[in-house]
Amino acid sequence: MNMTTDTSMPTPSRWGTFTLIFGIFFAILYVICDIAALPLFTYHPGTDRIDLGYAPARRDEGPAMYWYGWLASSSLGAAVMGGIVSLLPEKIRSKIPLALAWVVPLLLLPVLIYSLKFYWRW
Repeated sequence: MNMTTDTSMPTPSRWGTFTLIFGIFFAILYVICDIAALPLFTYHPGTDRIDLGYAPARRDEGPAMYWYGWLASSSLGAAVMGGIVSLLPEKIRSKIPLALAWVVPLLLLPVLIYSLKFYWRW
């Protein structure tokens, strides 16, 4: 019985490349948006108002929520980067290490925790 095994790695599809790059850049852009206060919009739940970009909380209206805006900014930027990289030739796309999908968020986690130090004061 002649058994041959194919040990070649499958080539990443454009969709696979898009999702890989989206995940990597989403983590990077989320930390940047958090630290630099760059939400796409600000939601004010007390008044149910949405402002474009960063808007501070107004007196007697409750807190301003930036998290939704950070998610939108990060998603938009990551989608653009994923689209651009997925258009690259297969030869280049296949060289992107899959490990970046977990290494980058893991490395950024301490930065994100430190950026939230305001909330864990005693």
